[in-house]
Amino acid sequence: MVITIISTYFLMLILISYFTSRGADSTTFFTGNRQSPWFLVAFGMIGASLSGITFISVPGMVGDVQFSYLQMVLGYLLGYLVIATVLMPLYYKLNLISIYTYLEGRFGYWAYKSGAIFFLLSRIVGSSLRLFVVAGVLQLALFDSWGLPFSLTVLITIILIWIYTFRGGIKTIVWTDTLQTFFMLAAVITSIYLIKDQLDISFGGMIDVIERSEYSQAFYWDWYDSKHFIKQFMSGAFIAIVMTGLDQDMMQKNLTCRNIGEAQKNMFWFSIIIVFVNLLFLSLGALLYIYAGSKGIELPERSDDLFPLLALDHFSVFAGITFLLGITAAAYSSADSALTALTTSFCIDILGFKNWDSEKHKRDRIMVHLGFSILLFVVILIFRAINDQSVISAVFTIAGYTYGPILGLFAFGLFTRIKVRDNLVLPVCLASPIFSYLINMYSEELFLGYKFGYELLMVNGLLTFLGLFLIRKKH
Repeated sequence: MVITIISTYFLMLILISYFTSRGADSTTFFTGNRQSPWFLVAFGMIGASLSGITFISVPGMVGDVQFSYLQMVLGYLLGYLVIATVLMPLYYKLNLISIYTYLEGRFGYWAYKSGAIFFLLSRIVGSSLRLFVVAGVLQLALFDSWGLPFSLTVLITIILIWIYTFRGGIKTIVWTDTLQTFFMLAAVITSIYLIKDQLDISFGGMIDVIERSEYSQAFYWDWYDSKHFIKQFMSGAFIAIVMTGLDQDMMQKNLTCRNIGEAQKNMFWFSIIIVFVNLLFLSLGALLYIYAGSKGIELPERSDDLFPLLALDHFSVFAGITFLLGITAAAYSSADSALTALTTSFCIDILGFKNWDSEKHKRDRIMVHLGFSILLFVVILIFRAINDQSVISAVFTIAGYTYGPILGLFAFGLFTRIKVRDNLVLPVCLASPIFSYLINMYSEELFLGYKFGYELLMVNGLLTFLGLFLIRKKH
């Protein structure tokens, strides 16, 4: 039954690909012919901005940090406002396909390549890790019982993504993300409803139970705590700016809207919806811990294992199937758009595609798409070989560091008129994450016990900004 439902799900994705890619060319792949309805983009971006890791980790983290994650989500609103009013008008004015093209006009060749390289590195590592986590859940839930090796599970996963994205590209992604967001939200809402019934409480009683629980504290005011409101709020704002506004993956969807007005409307509605969606995830997390406590279920060592454990071993078959559909949708809505964005950035930023509808460029684009699919497969198998959660977490943290130089480049370009020595930009971008890492390592000794959290991203961006100022052209 499980395999039938999941097979039907993927068949729906392939059918969407078939209808959206008819008559598709490279312009369709890169821009969606700029005909995407804004409301579809807004809804689909919810799934793309989240991931399989979010689907599992946000409910799990409630046991350790309560609802403090909501502080960062509120910061997203400020970040999305900057994106809608500052960055998106710039992108539309310059008629950009890859947003990193802006850096070439503002600074020069090496600044342009630096932005693109750091994006490619971020997405390869981040997307591989997301798929690795989800492939592990699918392996445990389905494929172990059939005797299939993990490598085959990953290979099937990536082949399916390649099949429904290689022709229609971003046009297909806009529609498949909409479907996948629906399944992801349906899984969360269904899980909440089923737990409410298991606890034998009303909807109003459920809200009251969550509020009175030890997990509901949302705001923290101890300055030395990494969960302090200002730290979390400002970190959320900057994370939204870099991981949405300065990220080719997320911006490529926005740039498929018909005009800047519709793109801004999409961003405003998306920013409101994403707050409520994250609140749903946090509420689900509290209910999972409350349910486990009421049933005497021993909590797993890793908080990320809580949701899969309860859904697959303690809830009904229907709840387990809903969970598998939800995590599959969350993973694929992030991974498929990332694969398309990686292909777009490499073709335009690295290979320098100009007349991309030529037969040669069409073939090159398909080969690049295939090449990144293979690269994701290899990186996932490397994660599997390491098989050390602490190392994997470190890799994911390093991937976050790569957004700092992109933040510094765009901030320096937008808020100053200073020109820089372009040949020194890449060394500055490489040095900033290294210094950020050292500052973070010795922060308690350097800053009287202060410990950095997510706000280290701002430090990274600031170091890049200062580095660019130091290599300015004197005249």
